[in-house]
Order: sequence, then structure tokens, then C-alpha cells
Amino acid sequence: MDSIIIDTHTLVWWVNGSDDLSTKANGIIGDVLKSGGEVIISSISAWEISMLIEKGRLILSMDVESWLDEVSQIEGVRFMPVDNEIAVKSTVLPGEFHKDPADRMIVAAARKLAIPLVTADKKIIAYEHVRTVW
Repeated sequence: MDSIIIDTHTLVWWVNGSDDLSTKANGIIGDVLKSGGEVIISSISAWEISMLIEKGRLILSMDVESWLDEVSQIEGVRFMPVDNEIAVKSTVLPGEFHKDPADRMIVAAARKLAIPLVTADKKIIAYEHVRTVW
């Protein structure tokens, strides 16, 4: 697999070495990086992580800007901006999908790039219009 995109919780669990990350997800991330592929993170994840910190639902070992900078320094990891195409396509996803804007942007990015999305989110996994791995 050349590239994958990872959901926000997948990013946090992977970077923090959490047991919440499935063995399969951890293996795919490792395989992509070892093969010279890219692990892509939507910039909406930076927003989502910042919101979780502000709400007291996530605590990091350093300030969020430093944490995101550290993540961006991992070889093979790339943050992908939410461009106009992804923003628009997130509002017109085919079929039925829930209303969470961050999930919609991440799914739209995965669809635009035609790559699998690594997520534990049952709503996303059940969505037939995006390939998922967990």
C-alpha cells in the first residue's frame, strides 16, 4: 500500500503508543512507512485535537502546536490541507453519512485521494463509499 489517511483518534493513539490502536492498524501504518509510502493526516485533525484539548477531553505531553510539529517531523507523515474541493465534497458525500464536519472532511479527503482510511469509527467503517482499515 503506497499511502493511507488516518483518522484523528488513530493519529493520537498511534503517536502515543496506545493499546486502543488495533494490531492491524498499527501494522498498516508501519508497513506504509517502511515501504516509503505516506501516512496522510487531514489538517482538520489539528483542529479536532485542539478542540478536544480545549474541552478537556484530551491531554498531551506538550502544547498542541509543538505536538503537531513533532508529528509533522516523522518521516513519511504529511499533513494535507483542507482545500476548496475537499470542503465542498464533504457537503455532498454520496449515500447516507452522519453530520460530523471533521469526519466528513476526512472521508472526503480519503475519497479524493482514493486511498484507505484507517479508523475505528463504526459510522465511517459502515459507510460504503470509503475504504477503511481497522
